[in-house]
Amino acid sequence: MIAALDTTMYHLGQLFLAPVLCAIALLFAYACVSLGAFLWQSGQRRARRGAGFELVQAWRAAPQLSQADLELIALQRLDTARIATRVAPMLGLVATMIPMGPALRALGNGQLADVSQALAIAFSAVILALIAASVTYTVLNVRRRWYAADLAQIERLRREAP
Repeated sequence: MIAALDTTMYHLGQLFLAPVLCAIALLFAYACVSLGAFLWQSGQRRARRGAGFELVQAWRAAPQLSQADLELIALQRLDTARIATRVAPMLGLVATMIPMGPALRALGNGQLADVSQALAIAFSAVILALIAASVTYTVLNVRRRWYAADLAQIERLRREAP
């Protein structure tokens, strides 16, 4: 009974390797795109271009937006990066652990080439996942600060308006 359960759990765990690796690849691609967009927006903010100040631009387009509405817009724009920041390390751990089962079995059978291949997958996956998490974490925190500054600027503009 225990052996059947063990075998079933082992095979179920192995089924998740490909989807987890695909998810890590997608998160890494998202992190690269996010970094590019962040650098572009950073340049716009330094040049004081309106497109770099998303919340101010949204408020100017719709002055009836309340502070809560603007905060909601900011949270919505940060959601994907926030989720990626939290999910990527977890998927990296999963992608590290799944190949360990076959690696340990191969080690027990003296198949060092299979051990090496499984460990290469495990370490590559966790490295990409951690890089993706680091990039999205940085982008998330700087953008959060930018949005807070935008909200403060909008509040000042509202007080100055007649």
